[in-house]
Amino acid sequence: MAGVPFPSNLLPSDGSPEWLNKSDNAWQLMAATLVGLQSVPGLIILYGGAVKKKWAVNSAFMTLYAFACVFFCWVIWGYRMSFGDRLLPFWGKPALALDEKYLFKQAFLGAFPIATMVYFQCVFAAITLILIAGALLGRMNFYAWMLFVPLWLTFSYTITAFSIWSPNGFLSKLGIIDYSGGYVIHLSSGVAGFTAAYWVGPRLNKDRERFPPNNLLLMLAGAGLLWMGWTGFNGGDPYSVGLDASLAVLNTHACTATSLLTWVFLDVIFFRKPSVIGAVQGMITGLVCITPAAGVVQGWAALIMGLFSGSIPWFTMMVIHKRSKLLQKVDDTMAVLHTHAIAGSLGGILTGLFAEPKLNYLFYGAYSKYVGLLYGIQMNIASTGFRQIGIQLLGILFVIFVNVISTSLICLLIRVFVPLRMSEEDMEIGDEAAHGEEAYAIWGQGDKLENSSSKYASSLYEDVEVAATKKNKRSSQIEMM
Repeated sequence: MAGVPFPSNLLPSDGSPEWLNKSDNAWQLMAATLVGLQSVPGLIILYGGAVKKKWAVNSAFMTLYAFACVFFCWVIWGYRMSFGDRLLPFWGKPALALDEKYLFKQAFLGAFPIATMVYFQCVFAAITLILIAGALLGRMNFYAWMLFVPLWLTFSYTITAFSIWSPNGFLSKLGIIDYSGGYVIHLSSGVAGFTAAYWVGPRLNKDRERFPPNNLLLMLAGAGLLWMGWTGFNGGDPYSVGLDASLAVLNTHACTATSLLTWVFLDVIFFRKPSVIGAVQGMITGLVCITPAAGVVQGWAALIMGLFSGSIPWFTMMVIHKRSKLLQKVDDTMAVLHTHAIAGSLGGILTGLFAEPKLNYLFYGAYSKYVGLLYGIQMNIASTGFRQIGIQLLGILFVIFVNVISTSLICLLIRVFVPLRMSEEDMEIGDEAAHGEEAYAIWGQGDKLENSSSKYASSLYEDVEVAATKKNKRSSQIEMM
């Protein structure tokens, strides 16, 4: 209002230009950090606890390395290839995102600087690579992984991110709805992980047959960080702290809880036991399914999506996968094909069905372009709803095509220089062979002590034998006295 002075903390200044909304900027930085915590330490803990003990260090380190490597590449070329000036209809021009003249400009969406957007989008890119790692745990050569991360970020992630999320991308212009990464992150990581697993090859037969988690409670702690971190994952994508952010957060947790319960009930009905690992899988599929729709569907739709995400991936994993010789040939360690590719595709299709025009307007600023099929039929514009379904399906086909081709070419290139898979001998040993380190200063994979490959366990066994021999000698001496 004219004539009413602003409080001094709200007045524009060199460090706070007129276009900057301090509350939105603060929430965006917080949301980005929540997403970062999903990876470090969230997925470090989840992977480290979910695998066999001999792979705990390797699995956790693959996550940590990917997070650091993506951050480095992102600020040098990755961000602007994903969100910068157009090079091709599906790709941006590589350029630095390091200079304050660029970083202090207003972001392409939201009332905050590009620096905040670079950080926010970076943690999304990082978790995508980390999800791919889930398919490769327990055998990938770490040197090959060191090459895979920057190559896949550059020649796969930036293509899908630009095409779907950048205002200049061709699918973005068509009107695809991917609220927070059901396509860009989850479908991409699921397809790329499964494809990479094919090229890398399987774990040892005995590891495929028996791969018990070394610490279920640790795995649950990581899963908890993943779930709660999704508050920033979906709540940060309206790029403001408005009504849409609140709805996105509520829908996220409602869908996830429904999905987890559905998965557990199916386990009880068909296997007579509620599985903790199954509950985590149901949690993940719920989080993934709601991601493309979080802020553009009503609460009742989120619950329906939870029912589907807890049942369809369960069926594909527990029934179809076990009956398919083709699927069983590929060793997908953490089942990312089902938990991310199938759940992400399911979420994208259901988004095209349930997307509400008013909520799309709050997010996209347009009524006519984004209409779910159910609302299109209700509003007598069914053709618009069918068009939305068609665009969602086109997006799925595009992401699958890009990731199968790019991931295959990257794996073929890497194996020219280093093996994709560790040697059989090193896979027998695990962490100690790959890194010279072990997760725990104890022995065993459920085997007898004398069969352990651990140097520590061997030396400890020798100490026990020596102590027993001395004790027997003392007992003999006492008896003689």
